[in-house]
Amino acid sequence: MKLPNAEQAIIQTEKILDYLLSTAHPVGKFKAIFFQSLGYREDDWETLKRDLRKLLARDAQFKERTEYGQKYEVRGTLSGPAGKTAEIITVWIILNGEEYPRFITAYPGD
Repeated sequence: MKLPNAEQAIIQTEKILDYLLSTAHPVGKFKAIFFQSLGYREDDWETLKRDLRKLLARDAQFKERTEYGQKYEVRGTLSGPAGKTAEIITVWIILNGEEYPRFITAYPGD
């Protein structure tokens, strides 16, 4: 199944800059090392955002319903600017009362 309303998915700039690519974030700094190894950089954060959005063409898996909404995973392969590829898992939520998914996080896949 495709992520519902994927064409309207929201990826907040802060999730990319202040989390996935931030070496200062307490949790995100470990993800930043991973994404930077693929060639993604803070000064070109739009490239990572664009590449994450491309993954929405892949199938999604419903994971759970929480008090906030429904969570989904979309898995795929990122081909970073450095020419390296890696499997990743992205997590999305459709908040209660909303119809479009919001990006939560991404991390290395298996």
